[in-house]
Amino acid sequence: MTLSAGRLVVVRLCALLGVLLLVACAAEKPKPTPLEPIDAKLNARTVWSTRLDGVKFPLTVQARQGLFIVAASDGSVVALDAASGQARWRGEAGTALSAGVGSDGRFAAVSTRDNELVVFDAGIERWRKRLNSRTTTAPLVAGERVFVMGVDRVVVAYDAIDGRLLWRLQRAGDALTLSQPGVLAAYKNTLVAGQGPLMVGLDPLKGNVRWELAMANPRGTNEIERLADLVGPVLRVGDTLCVRAFQSAVACAQADSGTLRWSRNVGGQHAVGGDAELVAGADASDRVTAWKAASGDIAWTQERFLYRGLSAPLVTPQAVLFGDAEGYVHALARADGQPIGRFTTDGSPVVAQPVLMNGTVLVVTRNGGLYALRFD
Repeated sequence: MTLSAGRLVVVRLCALLGVLLLVACAAEKPKPTPLEPIDAKLNARTVWSTRLDGVKFPLTVQARQGLFIVAASDGSVVALDAASGQARWRGEAGTALSAGVGSDGRFAAVSTRDNELVVFDAGIERWRKRLNSRTTTAPLVAGERVFVMGVDRVVVAYDAIDGRLLWRLQRAGDALTLSQPGVLAAYKNTLVAGQGPLMVGLDPLKGNVRWELAMANPRGTNEIERLADLVGPVLRVGDTLCVRAFQSAVACAQADSGTLRWSRNVGGQHAVGGDAELVAGADASDRVTAWKAASGDIAWTQERFLYRGLSAPLVTPQAVLFGDAEGYVHALARADGQPIGRFTTDGSPVVAQPVLMNGTVLVVTRNGGLYALRFD
C-alpha cells in the first residue's frame, strides 16, 4: 500500500509537529512579565460588546462595507454592524471550523474541520465543496471567486456563484509546512499567495505564476529549523505588501513588480501590522519592534511585554495595539513604543488580529467575546 504525495506531506507534518510539541512541553515556559503601572494617555470606551461560541481556530476578522464579519468554533458566521453591534445576517456551517472568515461584503467563506469549504450569500448557505486537505488559512473572496489554500499550500479557485472549480495550482515545495494561517490576498488584478518563504503573484483567472519573490532565506540544519512559511494575514499599504516569515524575517515587497523593498532577520510567529509609516510585530519572546515602513530601519523596540502571548498588532492613527494571553489590550505610543493605555476584555487570550472599521476597533477573545472600542 502506498501513500499519495499529499498524504505523505500530512503524515510527515503531524510527526514533526508531534516532536515539536513534546519539546515544548518538556521545556519550562517563561513566566509572563508582570504588568507595571502606566501613565495612561489614551482612553478607550467600549461602544458595544457581544459573545459568540469560543474561537478555537485561527480566525481572520473581515471589515467590509460597515460590517465586522466574524465566525466561531461551532460553525456560526455573523455580520455585525460596526457602529451598533447589531447582527445584519447570520449563517451556520453546521460543524466546527478550521479557518475563516473570507468575505467581499456579500459572500462569506469558511473551512470546516471536516475539510469542507462553505460559502454563504448574506448568511444563506450558497454551496459547499469537499477539500483535499486541511485548511488553516482563511479563504479569500474577491472578484466573484473564492480562493482556498490548504496546509499543503495547494491553491484552488472556485466560482463564488455556483462553486464550480476554476483551477488548481500545486507546486513543488518543502515536505514540512506550517499549520497556521498563511498568505492569501488580492492586490489589484493579482492573487498573492505564500509558498514556503516565497511570495507568489498569480493570475486569478487561470492560476498562472506571474512572479515570485523570496521574503526570507531560511537557515538551519534540519527541516524544522528551516521552516519559514509566510504567516498571514499579509499587511497591504498602498502598493507595498509586508509579511512575517515564520521564525526568520519581516519583509516588505513592491507588489506591482514583485521586487523586495527590505527584509530584516528577526524571529516571530505572528503576522505584522502597520501603515504607511510603521510596520510592527512581536518576536517569539514578545519583544516588540517597530520598523520604518519606507526603509526597514528600526524605529523603536519595547521589552515590557515579554512572554505575555501577544497577538498580531493593529496600527492605528493613535497607537500600536496588541492583545495578550490574559485578555488585555495594550496601546503603545507610535513615536517611541511606550505604553499609553491598557484595556481589559474577558480574561481569555486575544486570538485574532484587532481590526479597525470607521473608527471602531474590534477585539476578539478565545472565549468568544467581541469588544468594539473607540479611542479618545
